[in-house]
Amino acid sequence: MEYLESLRNIGITSNKEVYWNLSEPQLISQTLKKGQGIITRSGALACDTGEFTGRSPKDKYIVMDGKTKDSIWWGDINHPFSPEDFERLYDSVTAHLSGTDIYVRDVYACAKPEYRLNIKVITETPWSNLFVNNLFLRPTEQELETFQHEWLILNAPDFKAISEIHKTRQHNFTIINFTRKIILIGGSGYTGEIKKGVFTVLNYILPFEKNVLSMHCSANIGANGDTSVFFGLSGTGKTTLSADPSRKLIGDDEHGWDDESVFNFEGGCYAKCIGLSKEKEPQIFSAVRSGTLLENVRFFEGTDIVDYDNVSVTENTRAAYPIDFINNAVHPSIGKTPNNIFFLTCDAFGVLPPISKLSVGQAMYHFISGYTAKVAGTEAGITEPQTTFSACFGKPFLPLHPTQYAELLGKKLKENNIKVWLINTGWSKGAYGTGERIKLSYTRAMISAVLENKLENVDFVRDAVFGLQMPVECEGVPSEILNPKNTWDDQSAYDEKALHLAAQFVQNFKSFESFADEEILSGGPLVGNEIK
Repeated sequence: MEYLESLRNIGITSNKEVYWNLSEPQLISQTLKKGQGIITRSGALACDTGEFTGRSPKDKYIVMDGKTKDSIWWGDINHPFSPEDFERLYDSVTAHLSGTDIYVRDVYACAKPEYRLNIKVITETPWSNLFVNNLFLRPTEQELETFQHEWLILNAPDFKAISEIHKTRQHNFTIINFTRKIILIGGSGYTGEIKKGVFTVLNYILPFEKNVLSMHCSANIGANGDTSVFFGLSGTGKTTLSADPSRKLIGDDEHGWDDESVFNFEGGCYAKCIGLSKEKEPQIFSAVRSGTLLENVRFFEGTDIVDYDNVSVTENTRAAYPIDFINNAVHPSIGKTPNNIFFLTCDAFGVLPPISKLSVGQAMYHFISGYTAKVAGTEAGITEPQTTFSACFGKPFLPLHPTQYAELLGKKLKENNIKVWLINTGWSKGAYGTGERIKLSYTRAMISAVLENKLENVDFVRDAVFGLQMPVECEGVPSEILNPKNTWDDQSAYDEKALHLAAQFVQNFKSFESFADEEILSGGPLVGNEIK
């Protein structure tokens, strides 16, 4: 009765079944019973997210009220929603959930206790509830007895908003109300909306209220206790490169950094599994087992074996699993202040070095830029590589202006004398279509060389276009690929592509120039210098 009373306080007067904190086997059983998923050969549960196989940024809103009006970075990322329209939509969503089976889960975010955020998530499907269980931190049985939520998430993929009534752009939506501490998600079954909704909340609370840097990054710890952080947009290698069998994993995607430590926001991983193989990514491959949720994958014909190269539904196929499915995950998910920070980019133009060392000014410049490139053929209409700039390597999830995160990072870099490296996991020997993808084994070797201090006594040369410091040698990597220009047969074609990309960096940074000091501005490309 107490549980039902708590639902009535939320506005849900359910006349259907209500399931509270079911176990993984129970959620899987419910999914199979409802015909919403199948078990794969590895034991994982495979489900389809329906109409949406990725986030819908244009349909994400933040309620504009007295708390948020002057603090949110309003614009093309954060769309305002009125409190009155939120209440109308909230009532519609709770009415919808009152008439369907619902699954309630109590979880929390932030591995460091002083920042713990208790969250109650109510989902319409059992497999969405499994996702929540896998991705967030799980209270103990004892903690559940007295659990009190601070934030509430209502997830109703079968509820379709009516734009004329609910004031949304279309039938799907994600709306964050920082005053009422509620996230409403409707019209989309893509579970990443839940994950990134919480990330957006923490990207507001931690920097704005607690002076803690929130980061879109992965992190791990070496045998000597040294912490490394990997920033990067989706597809650049955050999850892959942090899942290193010789190091302990703190987390693969979202972290906070206070005065003394780096801590994971989550209790699980949401790994892209396009092209996944035991040879290339053994830890992630092994994590796809009973209890793991696979999204939008397809199978080899006539079998229950997943074809990870099949992108007929989406290239954004995903595996969601608890972090302890990675056998060397650290508990609790906390590390010390990092010794090394890696910025990961997938440069499809083939002009950035596979590894380069950054000054503080360059680190700030590249952090604010957040560059990677979309590859031709991955989206309709793209016929050649296209630049993508996402401030702080996570622009879609930043409720505050990017400069607030950048200022926090710059302060920490200077106070702790941290080394920052730019790693290109993209192309060499030419752009996409003519060149070659840099081998994962080479990237791992370069990162290992940094972590083992093998580049301390190596000479560096400056790239003439971007001003980046490139090592002349690195153990386990052919020296000829360390300077990208040397790998191109047509040197003038390299010059043309390099200047093209440099100009796009400069153009993108214009909106940040008023914030940047001389040190940061000096970290940009050396456009106009003679190319040698």
